[in-house]
Amino acid sequence: MNVSNNCSVANLELYHHVRLIEFVLYILIFFFGALFNVLALWVFSCKIKKWTETKVYVINLVLADCFVICVLPFMAYLLWNKSPRDELCQFIEAIYLINMVVSIYIISFISIDRYVAIKHPLKAKTFRSPSKAALLCGLLWVFVITGSTLQHRQRDAAFCFQKDTTTSAAMNLLSIFFVFTLPLAILTFCSTEAIRNLKRCLKTNPPEEKLIQKAVCIIYANLIVFLICFLPACLGLLARFIMERIGVTCFHIQLMKNFSSLTRCIATSSCCLDSICYYFVTKEFHEALPLPKPSTEKTDQIRSLQTRI
Repeated sequence: MNVSNNCSVANLELYHHVRLIEFVLYILIFFFGALFNVLALWVFSCKIKKWTETKVYVINLVLADCFVICVLPFMAYLLWNKSPRDELCQFIEAIYLINMVVSIYIISFISIDRYVAIKHPLKAKTFRSPSKAALLCGLLWVFVITGSTLQHRQRDAAFCFQKDTTTSAAMNLLSIFFVFTLPLAILTFCSTEAIRNLKRCLKTNPPEEKLIQKAVCIIYANLIVFLICFLPACLGLLARFIMERIGVTCFHIQLMKNFSSLTRCIATSSCCLDSICYYFVTKEFHEALPLPKPSTEKTDQIRSLQTRI
């Protein structure tokens, strides 16, 4: 590592006000996240009876968010007290990491499913089903749990949620790519393509203009929430990696460490914001039910969005 020899990156302290902000944010996320996710789980389990691909994805997403929410009080306590990386810490780290990664990828799966349903509604019927969505989610859980377990056994850090300084540069870059960059690229591409196709439908389906505009707003909202939550964390990790490799002062490394801690809080807030998006999706779904059933391929795209967005 090319960081200045005058300091140890692993032992750099977070500023007190940053630690305080971090603690308060995690408590707030826990409170609102628990409220919103319990409500979302109730809506999708009890109010929407039909099993669709989106319902399978959303149930898995809510469960992943709920697991993250459950460990937040412990996480806040361990971070505030600068606890050593004992067995409790390793368990909390594993639960947090596994479910955050699962949450990110399920959001990506939803965007892919929505993109296929909108752009190729007829062909998609062959490849999409609730059982296939469940299988995909199951494989994701197995893969992430296995990978995280192997990674945690090899981690070497003195304190809880501290960066592992022994990890190679290649592994750090691969983690940033697969955990953040790839899902960001998938969601951005699928969302922009879905929006482009829906706006094209506006020209050919004037009676459906209001519904299409609402659908476009939903996709925009989901994309913006994802970018707000995860883009800062991605950029922060990448910037910190570059700074540690090129050799900068301890002061700049410490600033970046504090910034990374705050972006982790922002990323965790997705557990709340996801649930708010669920509410609007569910509302649009119920509003769409009374509409007459169209027969053209273009309006098949709209109907697919109503039941699968």
